Amino acid sequence: MNQLRTIENSISRICLTLALLLLSATISLAQVGWPKDIFAKNGAKITVYQPQPESMTGNQMVGRSAFSVEETTGSELIFGVFWYSATMHTDRDSHMMTLESIKITDVKLPGVEDQEKITKLKSLLETEIPLWGLESTLEEINATIEIDQINVSEGLNNEAPDIFYAEEPTLLLLFDGEPKTEQDKDLKMSRVINTAFLILQAAEDKKYYLYAGQGWYSSSQIKEGYALTSKLPKSITEVDKQIKEQQTEKPNTKVKAPKKVISSTTPAEIIQSDGKADFKSIEGTNLLYMSNSDNNIFRYLDDQKYYLLLSGRWYASGKLEGSWEYIAAEKLPTEFAKIPENSEKGIVLASVPGTQASLDAIHDAQVPQTAKVDRAKATLEVTYDGEPKFEKIEGTSLDLAMNTKSTVLKSGNKYYAVDNGIWFVASNAKGPWKASDERPKDVDDIPATSPAYNVKYVYIYESTPEVIYVGYTPGYMGSYVYGPTVVYGTGYYYNPWYGPYYYPRPVTYGFSMHYNPWTGWSMGFTMSYGFFTFGIYGGGGYWGPGAYRPPYYGGGYGNNVFINNGDINIDRSNNIYNNRDHVSTRDVQRGDRGNSATTRPATGQRPSTQPGVSTNDRNRTSGAGTPSASQQPANRGAMAGAGTRDVYSDKSGNVYNRDTNGNWSQRQGNSWQQTNNQPSQMNKDYQNRQRSTTQNQSFQQTNRGGNMGGARAGGGARGGGGRMR
Repeated sequence: MNQLRTIENSISRICLTLALLLLSATISLAQVGWPKDIFAKNGAKITVYQPQPESMTGNQMVGRSAFSVEETTGSELIFGVFWYSATMHTDRDSHMMTLESIKITDVKLPGVEDQEKITKLKSLLETEIPLWGLESTLEEINATIEIDQINVSEGLNNEAPDIFYAEEPTLLLLFDGEPKTEQDKDLKMSRVINTAFLILQAAEDKKYYLYAGQGWYSSSQIKEGYALTSKLPKSITEVDKQIKEQQTEKPNTKVKAPKKVISSTTPAEIIQSDGKADFKSIEGTNLLYMSNSDNNIFRYLDDQKYYLLLSGRWYASGKLEGSWEYIAAEKLPTEFAKIPENSEKGIVLASVPGTQASLDAIHDAQVPQTAKVDRAKATLEVTYDGEPKFEKIEGTSLDLAMNTKSTVLKSGNKYYAVDNGIWFVASNAKGPWKASDERPKDVDDIPATSPAYNVKYVYIYESTPEVIYVGYTPGYMGSYVYGPTVVYGTGYYYNPWYGPYYYPRPVTYGFSMHYNPWTGWSMGFTMSYGFFTFGIYGGGGYWGPGAYRPPYYGGGYGNNVFINNGDINIDRSNNIYNNRDHVSTRDVQRGDRGNSATTRPATGQRPSTQPGVSTNDRNRTSGAGTPSASQQPANRGAMAGAGTRDVYSDKSGNVYNRDTNGNWSQRQGNSWQQTNNQPSQMNKDYQNRQRSTTQNQSFQQTNRGGNMGGARAGGGARGGGGRMR
């Protein structure tokens, strides 16, 4: 009885402190780490161990966390477990997630049988915890979360695009259909509008001039025959001069301009080797990989076939020149799963079924980017090329507007638009628009054959008279779970709109999209020939060098694609930035589509620093204010000291400890009892923690390292791809 009374007294004195520690929003757990210690005024020490998420549905999460209490220095530790449900708010830019509107659903304390005391503790935690936000990294969530239902895409097109093979640096010049020219009023010359490249027709000699970062190419024909040239007519020389004046950094002189140019008016990819193909073996497998190529090209010794990974899809061929045929990921030779994760080609494991990397990618594709939209401030303007023109979306009751850069859907007598991950509604196709708290009927039935397919991944979670809580998963950005892996793009070619304006549509191929476990989808190196400030679909369709973007409205893919001194980048977190003030998020906004900026905004320009933007919403259920500094323990969040550190709980409320030798003990009463019968899940939880720590460290190092190999991308998968409009 005395021992029980001592335990109860300890709980009474430290419960409030525990609540404050557990959910302190001002500490970055990614930087501080787990577990955490705090010392109460009466000398008691509370240790909080890394939370263990259990399930996630939309923006709601359920999980548990172990904690311990030491009444006085050297006294017996009291261990407990609490369960919670919460609303999660994610910031894919920093890889952080905050749990808010938290509710404590259960508390268990080994050694305490008094249910009344446990109920009082639970009540106190429920009162205090909603004042705080429990922060964690996305890596911790992805490694441990148990997702009951995976959002799998269906009906994607996996037919191989045209695939060219070259043994020397070669530029793939892509046109969106047959080349279209338009008179540029500012440049006073004709330019090609339906390509990502700057192609001008000089008035002096009527030749076409293609700009490719390290040099100019000329040809008498619009589609082919391009060759490097140093002789430029006066009109092109003026453009070249202005391009160089815009460059804030020196071009990458180490990269030589390719001498060969291949063009295509249909979806295509180019794979290249530096000279004759050179293959090296992958230890422990019967696989070879092309060592003098930036592409993921393999040869399987057993069948002597070549295997190629493009946009997350596998293709096989008997020769490098093709023809290539699609191979479903689950039908890959089992040798691919044996590729060591730390090997030269371990990066492809995210596209190999059953590997931990592929499971991480799938989990990441389920985590939404969230935001809070202010109803009073949310506005949208939709422009059309003439009067609105709608076409039926097959298999639905919806119609899609074709002659606008925005995604506008007609449902019954209402019109819905998606802009920057937010749903809007109007009674007229031209507006006025207001933020919508509902999605149109049949949006979940939009097939992948429609260019509006990505908006089915934009969600509305809940709303109040003042705000609407929204979010989107990486599917909005073109990252889809297809079968047992994640792929990029739908694989379909969507016809662009041509009129006085040109609106391009989402693409899957042409830029060697590949998935990186730490940075998500990124463009391949076959495009990085020093195309300084060359961007694609960065909020306004194609971009030319600097201010030389085509004179039309773009399709608004919103991937923040940009090249920095030869490195092509897509924002890893699928972030979208602008100066609007109606969205509360770190990432659901971007600049006007007409701007020609091709670099990621500085911190001071991000939405979290804009007027009216508040990324946190910790008090929306309780209405309470954030505790003042005087109410908060001065030393909360300190790293736990020596002693029991690796503590876990199972779903039944049992508490386990793993020592430095890998031995497991279970808390029984007031002591640890070594056990060889611990749930197998404990070992898995331990491995997941180690993996999540390594992944987050890799992400942090990649961010500090800047543009690594031209490959930073977006989801969350990590995200990436698709049309943001």
